[in-house]
Amino acid sequence: MRIAVVQMLSGTSPAENLREVRAAVAGAAAGADVVVLPEAAMARFGIPLGPVAEPLDGPWAEGVREAAASAGALVVAGMFTPAPDGRVRNTLLITGRGVDTSYDKLHLFDAFGFAESATVAPGDRPVTVELDGVGLGFATCYDVRFPGLFTGLADRGARVILLPASWGAGPGKARQWELLVRARALDSTCWVVAAGQADPATVGDPPRTTAPTGIGNSMIVSPLGEVRARLGGEPGTLVFDLDPAETDAARAAVPVLANRVDLPPAPPPAG
Repeated sequence: MRIAVVQMLSGTSPAENLREVRAAVAGAAAGADVVVLPEAAMARFGIPLGPVAEPLDGPWAEGVREAAASAGALVVAGMFTPAPDGRVRNTLLITGRGVDTSYDKLHLFDAFGFAESATVAPGDRPVTVELDGVGLGFATCYDVRFPGLFTGLADRGARVILLPASWGAGPGKARQWELLVRARALDSTCWVVAAGQADPATVGDPPRTTAPTGIGNSMIVSPLGEVRARLGGEPGTLVFDLDPAETDAARAAVPVLANRVDLPPAPPPAG
């Protein structure tokens, strides 16, 4: 399975970002089965998200669908969709090769002084699809800190987990990003394909917001936690031929999913 990871640098204009997405998908899709773009490919964080949000049948999503159809690839791209309560949802559009679905980020980034939940409503379900007989699962950015989601995706048939992100910068954050991606691959014995927003500073535009605008460091990690390929901080595309059979080999060697023990519920606090 050939995977293309597009590490883009989203701006504030959905129309301009869509043009970049179209170009990136067309350029990355020479033989690629899957093209993964970052979280917030539609528009970067740090701006009002309500005015840019569109439904899944709106023009931005339709533009991504057209790009996927032209490329003959499954395309995963982060966008924002309206939520019933007036907030938005942080949505992955998953489209192409006979698949058309979406995943709404479950775990919202209320950490490091940022409150994603103030403007974003959480999703309510994990999502897996099948492509050419291979189960794919989906997670977004802060989800990577929650191992139960990744083992749950594996339980639902995922052998590869696609992880778009717009990781927040800060002391130690790049090391945390790599550690967490590798740990989730080991927890689930899945390939993890982590596609991050590029670092604005690499193009001379350091972020002027506390919002998570990306640090780059996209990577592809094996089911045994090995970083097989990675990018630096700058925009770019990473193409990698991934063997789903390595998931089966890893699970035979280190059957952590089969060896799990269900713990009893915690007792109530004393007193």
